[in-house]
Amino acid sequence: MSVGERSGVERGAKAGDIQARLMLVVLFLIWGVTWPAMKIALGGIPPLSMRSMTAALGAVTLFLICLVMRRSFRLPGAQAWGHVVIASLLNVVGFSLFSAFALIAAATSRVAILTYTFPIWTGLLAWLVLGERPTKIQAIAFALCAFGLAILIYPLAAASIPLGALFAVASGLSWGAGTVYLKWARIQADPMGVASWQLTIAFFFIAFCMLGFDGGLDLSNAHPNALLGVAFAGIIGNGIAYGLWFVIVGRVPAATASLGILGIPVIGVLSSVLILGDRPTVPDMIGFALIFAASACVLLAPPAPAVKSKVVTP
Repeated sequence: MSVGERSGVERGAKAGDIQARLMLVVLFLIWGVTWPAMKIALGGIPPLSMRSMTAALGAVTLFLICLVMRRSFRLPGAQAWGHVVIASLLNVVGFSLFSAFALIAAATSRVAILTYTFPIWTGLLAWLVLGERPTKIQAIAFALCAFGLAILIYPLAAASIPLGALFAVASGLSWGAGTVYLKWARIQADPMGVASWQLTIAFFFIAFCMLGFDGGLDLSNAHPNALLGVAFAGIIGNGIAYGLWFVIVGRVPAATASLGILGIPVIGVLSSVLILGDRPTVPDMIGFALIFAASACVLLAPPAPAVKSKVVTP
């Protein structure tokens, strides 16, 4: 490869990295607002029914987006299908069900924030499985994240660790493991198509759990605001956001992708204040500030050298 060609490839890689970071900003804005939307939905719809509906809406939305954009749904063989099923169980099903049970066991925003321990799990697993050694910036971000979470978790741990907290941490671990697995699997397919199949598979698993635990879809107490919350969480928070997430995972290191959306709980709290009238405490604000700083460290850092993508774009 000539010097000119190499320079062109490097410029293209940096442009792709910057584009992925901008997509991360859009993603954490969407997922941040999705938290109060789900909270409104849960005011009239049980957790598993709510998750089944959002999964269905998300799967249909992403399927239609892929059709309009003429993205490929093709997966090359049984092994690729196996990878997609496992990634779906970890990334979507595990996260959705564990977080649903967390909301059942303990309806507190601090417990929900425990989900965002997933950057720590992702960083550790990416180091062990993918050999992605944390950079200095990422190490600083991990430390800020750990301190911020410690401040948020301490009031819960001081009394005793509730079951909801354990489920919330499990959801974060599942999401982190799914992110690393997707990078490791190297699925040779269109990332949007892969994301569409993951959401579709997740819907069937979550719906099966809903039938097993709740006996069916329960909309007996659903009010208009709850249905609007489900619509936003399903179409925007699942369909569009998961499509963005799986494209981002294919373009940047796993740790960068996970650390880059640490702003979600911050946006979630701010939108909850505006939409729901919640009032965070001083420790909440300190914890969220540290987590937001961790996200900024990753998003504002200079683009990293080109990283070999684990999925192939069309």
